[in-house]
Amino acid sequence: MTEELFTAMRQSVIDGDPDAAMDLATEALAAGVDPVAAIDQGYVPGIRLVGEQFRSGEMFLPDMMAAAVAMQKAIAILEPEMVARSVQREVLGRVVIGTVKGDIHEIGKNLVGMMLMANGFEVHDLGVNVTPEQFVEKVREVDANVVGMSALLTTTMVGQRAVIQALSDAGLRDRVKVIIGGAPVTRTWADEIGADGYSEDAAGAVTLTLALLGT
Repeated sequence: MTEELFTAMRQSVIDGDPDAAMDLATEALAAGVDPVAAIDQGYVPGIRLVGEQFRSGEMFLPDMMAAAVAMQKAIAILEPEMVARSVQREVLGRVVIGTVKGDIHEIGKNLVGMMLMANGFEVHDLGVNVTPEQFVEKVREVDANVVGMSALLTTTMVGQRAVIQALSDAGLRDRVKVIIGGAPVTRTWADEIGADGYSEDAAGAVTLTLALLGT
């Protein structure tokens, strides 16, 4: 019964079906399934497969967005039970992400956050139009070891440099790995501003983060 639920959960994410994902989460809780197991053995394999197929060109951005929404809806059902049981997933690292000041684009950032969360990271999403000071404050608050920044406009890319400078000024730069992304962002730009890495897509951001943390 449990394995059948896990298989259906996986498929609901692949299909990008939030209603099915939520119904299965509710069904799992009613059946006494561990909510952490539901996430790690049910939904996570689905989002990972979607990420792999996106990178290989078998799935496209709308498919990945739909899958991310399905998983988010399911986790929203499971999280209260995790809190009630005082249980949590194993955390590989704490990541603060956001779109830099002056930029309000968030689709790519949201996908990166979801993929990182699916792969075992604790993700703190600051949203869009985030100032360097807000990044610094959140890194201190949660003791983050990774900062992820998105910029979709060439005019806001400089905000990524500003955040790295702010982390340095606050004495935090040596404590965190910095990854950047966004349509105009390149590896050359990452090297120029002193970022630790750059990725073109969400699945690649996960691989990069795992490598940077040695996990």
